[in-house]
Amino acid sequence: MEQRPFDTPLGTVVGRVDTDVVRALGVPYATADRFGAPRAVDPFTEPFAAFERAPAAPQRPSELLTRLIGEDDLGVDEHCQRLSITLPADVADGERLPVMVWIHGGSYVTGAGDLGVYDPRSLVVEQRVVVVSVTYRLGVLGFLGDGVEVPANLGLLDQLAALRWVRTNIAAFGGDPGSVTLFGQSAGGDAIAHLMISEGAEDLFQRVIIQSAPLGITYGRSAMTAAMLEAVGAPRRVAPIDEVVAMQAVAEKSARGFGLPGGMPFGIQYGLAPVPDEPARTAAWRGAANRIDVLIGHTAEEAALFAAAIPALARLFRIPALGALIRRVLTAPFTRKIYGAPAKEFARRHRDAGGRAVRYRMTWRPKGSPLGSAHITDIPLVLGSRQAWEGAQLLGAATWADIDRRGRLVREIWAGFARTGKVPAETADLAGTITFPADSR
Repeated sequence: MEQRPFDTPLGTVVGRVDTDVVRALGVPYATADRFGAPRAVDPFTEPFAAFERAPAAPQRPSELLTRLIGEDDLGVDEHCQRLSITLPADVADGERLPVMVWIHGGSYVTGAGDLGVYDPRSLVVEQRVVVVSVTYRLGVLGFLGDGVEVPANLGLLDQLAALRWVRTNIAAFGGDPGSVTLFGQSAGGDAIAHLMISEGAEDLFQRVIIQSAPLGITYGRSAMTAAMLEAVGAPRRVAPIDEVVAMQAVAEKSARGFGLPGGMPFGIQYGLAPVPDEPARTAAWRGAANRIDVLIGHTAEEAALFAAAIPALARLFRIPALGALIRRVLTAPFTRKIYGAPAKEFARRHRDAGGRAVRYRMTWRPKGSPLGSAHITDIPLVLGSRQAWEGAQLLGAATWADIDRRGRLVREIWAGFARTGKVPAETADLAGTITFPADSR
């Protein structure tokens, strides 16, 4: 295994050459006690061997995602504040490439930065960028503090710590700390929207790509959160980690009576560090417009993924010919309310406040998939290896050749935006892949 050392301000990090990329995996960016705010890591006294993928945060398995996407065992560690850097193998000394920081999704309760379905190799090689993948605390451990006994938004504070690490250290890996784009999907996209208005995030990034963020269910959640905190009770600071993670189910049960937000009960809590009060969030987003470029959008049938968790609906979606119509009719209102209309408003507000914003709608429907252009179908067009994605139920009978062909177009757009904050005008008519409505350019 060919190794490559990187001399950072925190000490030497040793990565490995993986054919056309170099990977520095599982690098600690912060440390934290259970239910404690993240602290900067101490400098390395010996070279850090960055050869193993970052472990996932403790979490409950998702039966739906396992069925539709598959499994990838990274291992689990409560001290999961780690990131991985992937860069072209031929980066020259002194070269400074755009940096793209991936914030994974999973409803703030599942996922990890280094899953195979998020492998950034193609994006890095084709577009000559540096990609940083971040793993952060989830669920009860990361997004259910009361702000008194336990700080709120610990997972978001982890992400801020990772971005500070990037600003300090990424130049050692050929990245430009002055050209940082955050990109993330679902809860990752929602987190990015709130990083835009987080205290301490100023100057940590210049652009954002917000994919399928459920912005329509991120407000008016205080009563639900209070019910969850009451159901969970006192923080379990010394209990076995499995016992702590099991409290997620207790919290989720208490959230069921709160409508659509109960479908993603964990999330950002307004008025607690580092985010402003809920009534102030609109003004805060307007205030960020002049310093951050935005690309925001969603897939055409986001809600189909979640509807498929209901067996009766999943069967209806599989009815030949008629199933696709049923799927679109049943899921369109939810896609519009949770994803589409809020994304449109987010982009409009950003432009009205003097910023640059582009809105997209991804219409690709994988051949043979009963879920159509559902939530998550955009990810294999940006990230992930053939090994990780091929055969995934979510993608139906789509061939990797078709996925990769479309993906090259999307990766070019994403990386181009990371470089310039703009998208090429001709992308408005990429049939079946991505559409930029005329009123959003």
